[in-house]
Amino acid sequence: MDELSKFLAVEFPQAFGAGRPFTTVALGRRTATVRLDAGEEHLRPGGTISGPAMMALADVAVYVALLGQIGLVPLAVTTNLSINFLRKPAPGALFADARLIKLGKRLAVGDVGIRGEAGEDLVAHCVATYSIPDR
Repeated sequence: MDELSKFLAVEFPQAFGAGRPFTTVALGRRTATVRLDAGEEHLRPGGTISGPAMMALADVAVYVALLGQIGLVPLAVTTNLSINFLRKPAPGALFADARLIKLGKRLAVGDVGIRGEAGEDLVAHCVATYSIPDR
């Protein structure tokens, strides 16, 4: 996980690294948990975490799970992302639990549940597809 964390901090300094909002919490076989420390910039009117912030969290979580399986392939890219917002999350940390439900040679499909820090019910559910480049 250390190698992946260093890679993400170098390749995506806008999202990972010191003072940035995303942290890889866990990495397993075809799974990853990523934390978003949502700040003021992630809130929308009404004091809830915005949809775009949750979409980014889901996308990052699938990317981390994918790289955890195939290695450090920076040009793996999202080809589709579908999200259902289930309830308004309270301000604060959010966690995305991603699992790869299909891992092929060219495409990977991930399923993501997003929950609040208290571990309550899901606030969003996402399915994302990634294109894997030729090595």
